[in-house]
Amino acid sequence: MRELDGFEDGLIERFREHPVLANITRLPEEDFAAILLQRRFLSLAFTPAYDLAIDLLRDEAGLRIARIILREEYPDSQGHTRSHREDMKDDLLQLGIPRSAVVGTRPTPETKRAIDDTFEVIADAGAQGDADVRLLTILRFWGEVLVSVEYGRLWERMAPVLTRGGENRSRFYYPHHVHDAKAHSLATVSLLSTTHSDRLATRLSELLAREDSTACFKEAEERSLHLKMSFYDQFLPALDRVGT
Repeated sequence: MRELDGFEDGLIERFREHPVLANITRLPEEDFAAILLQRRFLSLAFTPAYDLAIDLLRDEAGLRIARIILREEYPDSQGHTRSHREDMKDDLLQLGIPRSAVVGTRPTPETKRAIDDTFEVIADAGAQGDADVRLLTILRFWGEVLVSVEYGRLWERMAPVLTRGGENRSRFYYPHHVHDAKAHSLATVSLLSTTHSDRLATRLSELLAREDSTACFKEAEERSLHLKMSFYDQFLPALDRVGT
């Protein structure tokens, strides 16, 4: 398990050092806004991607964890509490992005491809004999671990605006950076773990311990990383405007 943790940590560092994320604080304001507006479409695709994975999972313990996480996206069945998607919109407006930009922005071809490829990766995982390990790996790494990493990078740029008077006013980005994070290694995760990543890891580590699934775990994580990296690649030209 420790070998898999080392492999995973290497992928995490590669993502953290993607040139766009590593230079996020230096980008012109309009480029940063463009990233957030395009990233919004990936967030909108998060719940149907989870739904697809749930359709394809057969492991009951993994299913229950995935269902709980999905339901947390809509915390109030009475309609009095904002969904996580609405919290994201609130953060965008707090950051100074006008409602007209939220309304008028459409996904780029690269963003559409990232979404389509996400569904393809999940569907392909569900068709494999080791589908449960692959699907739980994707949900955890693509949907939680790497999300926490990218939001941590984005928060470096957001913090001065969304932290006022010593109060953190972020409703979406910072909370997701915290509760999606890999707080414990696969080797040490336990049922007492509370982040989304670690809750999925409790079941994933059990499956990995009893099955020879090292190869499919690595493949699923590499494909997940590629999905994330390719989305940010479309913004590499913005770096030319800051001389990197």
